Amino acid sequence: MPDAMSPIPLRKDIYGLLCWLALTFAAAAVGGVASASAGTFYQQLVRPVWAPPGWLFAPVWTTLYVLMGVAAWLVWRAHDARRARAALGLFVVQLAANALWTWLFFVWQQGAAAFAEVLFLWGLIIAMVIEFRRLRPLAALLLLPYLAWVSFACLLTFAVWRLNPARLT
Repeated sequence: MPDAMSPIPLRKDIYGLLCWLALTFAAAAVGGVASASAGTFYQQLVRPVWAPPGWLFAPVWTTLYVLMGVAAWLVWRAHDARRARAALGLFVVQLAANALWTWLFFVWQQGAAAFAEVLFLWGLIIAMVIEFRRLRPLAALLLLPYLAWVSFACLLTFAVWRLNPARLT
């Protein structure tokens, strides 16, 4: 794999971007399967007054997944596999954690586990931002909206869980 100063042929560059986006959206699809009937369930829950409307989640998450995929691609593109292994490994692990939250909350209706898991995801994102910043600062910047949204999701998950003790164990 070329170092940060070597140009990558355009075809490989585009292929790499498409692969990172495909991996990111594959994780989104796993979560999407779990959230197929989330709208109805979400509307039935007692939510804090500051909770966003259900329709907002899809466009926000779509934007965040694009930013995540591009960030991973920038790290992959700028460094050889050995130097980027830890950062990209964190990326893959946080994708799995991201998808798991939807199953915990919407399918299995486990509020406590979903809250613990979103805190774990938040920590993974922090670690990933630190690693990405070390390798490609622009990639870390692209992750900041994701970090902000998941920070908000931590608060929202906790609030909804506590407001719905009979529905979310």
